[in-house]
Formats: sequence, C-alpha cells, structure tokens
Amino acid sequence: MGDWITSYPIDPVRRVPSWRGRGPARPLRTSVPRSPGPGLVWRWYVDGRPREDASYDEAIEQARGGVGYLWVGLHDPDEATMADLTRRFDLHELATEDVLEGHRRSKLEQFDDDLFMVISTVDYVEHDRVDESSEIVSTGEVMVFMGSWYVITARKKGRALIKSLRASFESDPEEVAMGPWRVLYRVLDIIIDDFNQTALEMENDVEEVESAVFAKDGQRAVRLPYQLKRELIEFKRCVLPLAQPVGQLQSRRFEPLVDAEAQNYFRELAEHLQSTREAIVSMDDILTTILQAALAQASFADNQDMRKISAAVAILAIPTTIGAVYGMNFDNMPELHTEYGYFVVLSVMLMGMLVTYLLFRRFRWI
Repeated sequence: MGDWITSYPIDPVRRVPSWRGRGPARPLRTSVPRSPGPGLVWRWYVDGRPREDASYDEAIEQARGGVGYLWVGLHDPDEATMADLTRRFDLHELATEDVLEGHRRSKLEQFDDDLFMVISTVDYVEHDRVDESSEIVSTGEVMVFMGSWYVITARKKGRALIKSLRASFESDPEEVAMGPWRVLYRVLDIIIDDFNQTALEMENDVEEVESAVFAKDGQRAVRLPYQLKRELIEFKRCVLPLAQPVGQLQSRRFEPLVDAEAQNYFRELAEHLQSTREAIVSMDDILTTILQAALAQASFADNQDMRKISAAVAILAIPTTIGAVYGMNFDNMPELHTEYGYFVVLSVMLMGMLVTYLLFRRFRWI
C-alpha cells in the first residue's frame, strides 16, 4: 500500500448546521475525483509499525475494531474531502467546518469521546536586515482530530512539517506504539520548537533595531521599531492562545484518550511554551523602550531643527528691519544724504548679524 488513498464511494449531500451565529447551514459537496489527490496521505499502524497489506476501507474497519490506529494527513482539504472524512470517522460537523473556514485561534474542544485541536503555527522569514517593509513571521494553522483509533492532521498554509514529522515518527516503533496521542504530542512539539526558534531569531532582530535606533543617525530608523513590534504582535497572537489548550491536556479531563503518561509529556510542552511566552513579553518590553527612545530622539531632532530655523530668522531679521526702514524713502532720515551713509548702514547690518550669530553659537543653537 502506498502513501495515497484509494478511490472510495461517497455519501450523498449532508448539511452542516450553523455555528455561533455564522448563518444558515450550507451543503458540503461530497463528490471527489476517482483518483486520490496529492493533499491526502494515510498510514495504518499496528504494534508500532505501518501496515501495508490492507486497503483504506479495510484499515479503517480494522482500526475501528481495535487493531492499531490510522493517521490521515491533509493539506488544505476541500469540502468533498472533509465531508467524506466526517462520514468515515464520525467527525463532528462543527469541527470540520472550522477546518474549511480556517483563521481560528488555537483551541481545544471535545466532541463526545473525540478531541479537536486548532494550533496556530509560525515560521520565521529569513531576511538580510530589518527595514520598514520586512516580513519577519509567516503564520499558518494545523488542525488535529483525535479519537481512540485514529488521528487526522490538516494543514492550512505554513510550512510542510507533517511529512518530515511522519518519517521521524515511524523510525521509532516504540513511539508509534504509544497511540494517537503521541502524534498530537509530536505535532505540538515541533510547532513549539518553531516558536522557540522564531523567538531566538527575533531577539537578534530586536538587537539590530536597537543598534540602528541608538546609532549616530538613529532618528532615520524611527520606523523600524514599529515594524518589528507589529510582527511581534502577530507572533504573540499565535503563541499566547495555545497555552490554555496545552494546559488542558495536562489534566485528567481527557482520559483515557490522554492517559497519565501522556499528561506528563504535555506538561513538559507547557514548560517549553512558557519560555517562549516569557521571551515574547521581554521583547515587547524592550521594543516599547526602544520606541520611546526613538520618539524622544525624533522630538529632540525636531527641536534642534526648530532652533536652527529660529536662529536663522533672528539673524536675517536685522538686515531686513534696517533695509525696510531705509527703504521707506523719507526725506528727513539720519545718514540718508551723508557721503558714507551707505557704508555705515551696511556695517551696522553685518555687525548685528555677526553678534547675533556668535550669541546663538554660544548657546549651542547653531
């Protein structure tokens, strides 16, 4: 049996009820191509190893009967695919609707004896330096359905982490034998590792922006902290909401799907996630300080410019005033008809400008 699923019959149209006031129910199309698409792969695991001697339908029947479990992987599934999975795995239609619509915050929900988890993902975007248009983080989503005999992972946007994860997972039969919860754990583990790596990379960006702002011409870099803080907010929106779902997996609430051994592993993940949250809070505080410093520098630079402009106006006001007075052409004005009147007035102008200039230099206005 290969990675791709075989063709299989589909149920007629079924309606998905509305959820949280999103509007009336809409039908899901349930016809799919006779050949499997590249966005869906599956594995049947028995005794810690993948079995390749059964069809998709046979594997489902065997796993439902207690023989091993299935792992189905999806990439950006369409309505037809989700409708068929809803029928075959008894998924709750509200959860499948979340998969189709996407754009959900991280959350964990229980439907009867099954779990549904939405996990926001973050990838760090490599760049030479931070500028006003830099994209630093790219976000996506992974949804996980988990029951006693199956686990389904669906990816929307983000990097293709499931393929490499599956290869690593299958290399350890003892890990595979732990059951569906172990797949959920490994998915969360690699996503939280990405969070930690992104936080480390962003700390370097924060240091770069800090150096740029406090450089000699730092007032030109005043927009950089805004750009980095905006990217940090996007990162924060993915990381912070995940704390509650991971915390719930540490409790006995979801036994026997998540047994005592599994709870210990999820507790470790919660600690790793907490370190990322602390790093984000620290970077947020540092960026706030950098922003305040950048604004103070910009304000100081504006004040310096205003001083120079005011000094120039004051210096030019002296010849302007004298020239305006003698330009009125009254007959009886001092020095108007003297032989050296022009040179006297010109000397007064220059002397006044020089004295004013020296005074402003003394007070460091220019």
